[in-house]
Amino acid sequence: MRCARGEPRVRGRAAGPEGGRVNAQEAVADTPDGATVLIGGFGPAGEPVQLIEALLESGAKELTVVSNNAGAGENGIAALIRESRVAKIVCSYPRQVDSRHFDEAYRAGRIELDLVPQGNLAERIRAGGAGIGAFFTPTGYGTTLAEGKETRVIDGKGYVLEYPIKGDLALVKAHRADEHGNLVYRKTGRNFGPIMAAAATTTVVQVEEFGAIDPEHVVTPCIYVNRIVHIGRAV
Repeated sequence: MRCARGEPRVRGRAAGPEGGRVNAQEAVADTPDGATVLIGGFGPAGEPVQLIEALLESGAKELTVVSNNAGAGENGIAALIRESRVAKIVCSYPRQVDSRHFDEAYRAGRIELDLVPQGNLAERIRAGGAGIGAFFTPTGYGTTLAEGKETRVIDGKGYVLEYPIKGDLALVKAHRADEHGNLVYRKTGRNFGPIMAAAATTTVVQVEEFGAIDPEHVVTPCIYVNRIVHIGRAV
């Protein structure tokens, strides 16, 4: 079966351009240096750790990573930063309890930070997938985050012009996929997964389960999904 983006899928594994069975490493092996990668996650329930590890193994470097945070501990995004694969990160929470790899890289000037308020981040990604050219938001107006940006006063209230965020690749964690590639999520995996899937040229999804999904419950339609890797329950 072929998805609307033109790439075939094989149940339980991602499918490559030739339709063969591939693993997580092969699903992201064609990621080029300098790519913009949207990485889902709002805590462990939404972070596609296995796909991030596969991206690390791919050797891709000079990446721009767009995510809710800059990673913590030794796994996931933190590992990408530790291994100097990330040139720039666009996020809302760069510092957490254990974000030492980001802290070290940032203080040493090895990584660029684009700090974006969380609501703005989500809306910019959503705009990227929806084809919206730009939008005005009050968040950040009058602060250093608005420096250099177009501003406007509308009905007496200040707004900042923000532009969409799009990705070359989205790495998303979903709870279940059906045979067509439709997705549902669990817990906070739903916060960024759906909008990132729509905003990327290529979307790779790791799923915990395969099975039927009530059409009324579908969150991400298969049209936005290119490759699926069955990882199984991790959280």
